[in-house]
Amino acid sequence: MSLPELHLVAAARPNLPKLAALWHALAAQPRFCRPVLLHTGQHQDPAMFDAHLADLGLPRPDVSLGVLSGGGHAALTGRTMMACAELWARRRPALVVVAGDVDGTLAAALAARKLGIRVAHLEAGLRCGDRDMPEEINRRAVDAVSDLLWAPDHDTAVRLLAEGHEPAAVRAVGNAIIDTLLARLPAALAQDLPLGLGEHLSAGGYGVVTLHRPANVDSRATLSVLLTALARVTARLPLVWPVHPRTAVRLQQFGLAIPPGVRVLPPLGYLDFAGLLARACLVATDSGGVQEEAAVLDIPCLTLRPSTERPVTLASGANRLVDPAALAEAVDEVLAGAWPAARPIPLWDGMAGARMVAHLRETLQRPAAPTLEEAAAAAARAASLAAALSPAPQRALQGLH
Repeated sequence: MSLPELHLVAAARPNLPKLAALWHALAAQPRFCRPVLLHTGQHQDPAMFDAHLADLGLPRPDVSLGVLSGGGHAALTGRTMMACAELWARRRPALVVVAGDVDGTLAAALAARKLGIRVAHLEAGLRCGDRDMPEEINRRAVDAVSDLLWAPDHDTAVRLLAEGHEPAAVRAVGNAIIDTLLARLPAALAQDLPLGLGEHLSAGGYGVVTLHRPANVDSRATLSVLLTALARVTARLPLVWPVHPRTAVRLQQFGLAIPPGVRVLPPLGYLDFAGLLARACLVATDSGGVQEEAAVLDIPCLTLRPSTERPVTLASGANRLVDPAALAEAVDEVLAGAWPAARPIPLWDGMAGARMVAHLRETLQRPAAPTLEEAAAAAARAASLAAALSPAPQRALQGLH
């Protein structure tokens, strides 16, 4: 008897470290399902996707849908939904795992549920409160249709329960990104800083920058303010910036130049970036995953956003929300040694994958919900039976209750 398939949907590069934790936890346990890595195609750049597979010990995707980015949120979501639905109509998994909050995540979750396939949301319950942010819309929508909601911490699980989700569906499993970071950090630190940086910079002697969110890079005025803030910081500390492809396009479109004191790098593989971050003295970022990694590495994190969906990193003391105008002052505080040490975050212990597998075992032992077609057929049979009963037999049947 063949094992049921479990489809792990990877759309964008940040999905991969999260899915890697589950993939390796499944591989470490007696087999009860067949994990299938599915790439929607949202990130096609090898530097943003392919290079990470080897770094994370993941195989090539079993399925690549080839849905390219472009055309706006609705177009990408629609194309991905259609591609997923076509695949799952002929190759039906027992359950679909989606990760994070990108458009491909939402599309896969909707396509699966409309086919009656159960969905697990890895990294469920994150909320920043900005209901106009595309990622926030996706998070809320994916949580609304998911059957399993894997929260990265207890407070996030409590939030999901308060939103009305069934207790059996919600599980505080811990942080999958941290599973991967802890597992791969020795390999990251065993190699030199990428692209010869080690010849010019020493551990603890530089800061890292990452910027990619539309709210920061899609406006010329906003991006210009951020560049000015970085220029002020370079008078105090060398900065290294692996530039995201989206940001590179915007810089060119807007005719903006990165300050000369910033060392510009292309997108990095997972191990290169983890090693770069782990040896930095601080990071200025708008990335959610970097906030989490910095908290565990005890790297001061200056988040260039007005809010974060990861408040647990603020509570740990590792992360602060920083206005660009105050960035240089925050850097001065770090360099003066006034930034407190980060406090440990419960459940961020490298065991999230094992907890997800335990919840999957419980779930796959329960019967799946019927598909829409099966439910419609059952309703039609019930209606036909009711119509066939005469009033007298109906009264007789009622008398049996």
